[in-house]
Amino acid sequence: MIPVPEEIEAYAERHTRGMSDLHATVWKDTYEKTKSPRMMVGPLEGAFLRLLVRTTGAKRVLEIGMFTGYSALAWAEALPEDGRLVTCDVNPETTKMAQGYFAKSPHGHKIEVRLGPALDTLKTLQGPFDICFIDADKTGYDAYYDACLHLTRQGGLIVLDNMMQGGKVLNPTDDRVRAVDALNKRIQKDPRVENVLLPVRDGIMLAYKR
Repeated sequence: MIPVPEEIEAYAERHTRGMSDLHATVWKDTYEKTKSPRMMVGPLEGAFLRLLVRTTGAKRVLEIGMFTGYSALAWAEALPEDGRLVTCDVNPETTKMAQGYFAKSPHGHKIEVRLGPALDTLKTLQGPFDICFIDADKTGYDAYYDACLHLTRQGGLIVLDNMMQGGKVLNPTDDRVRAVDALNKRIQKDPRVENVLLPVRDGIMLAYKR
């Protein structure tokens, strides 16, 4: 995460509309039962994603990288009753965890899970989507971005997580960080989008498709 004083992060969370009780269960279970719980978006980002759906009036959302389902539940909670989230992941164990939570949620019927390599899944999908969210393997981000540009409607949003890499983008030294840095530069120059990189959590890039 981008270095932010803990008290500032806590203050922001206290002054943000909270997540559901089910989200609290997902959070607790993910930290107790998985090896990489920090892959999960936090309450602050979850609330931000939820608000994106509400403010854009989105009805179709695509998520690349589901993990244990925290962000998927945030999207689904904000979607209208006839809305749809298509969420992709490659890990069968965490996918099974997520599906268990979806079954308990009153919004779970809005979620369609696709298990398998995301690039293979993306080839089978029909757009347009109102919002596409990328939060998977970082070296694959470039290809995911291209696919999402094709699948997102004009006037829709592409949202990319972890675009600061804990600040390492300032001096990239490995393939993962170099891939993210290169994509930040590419998006900045892409005439097809209007973008803003927010220093929230680990960096959230918003790209509005012109």
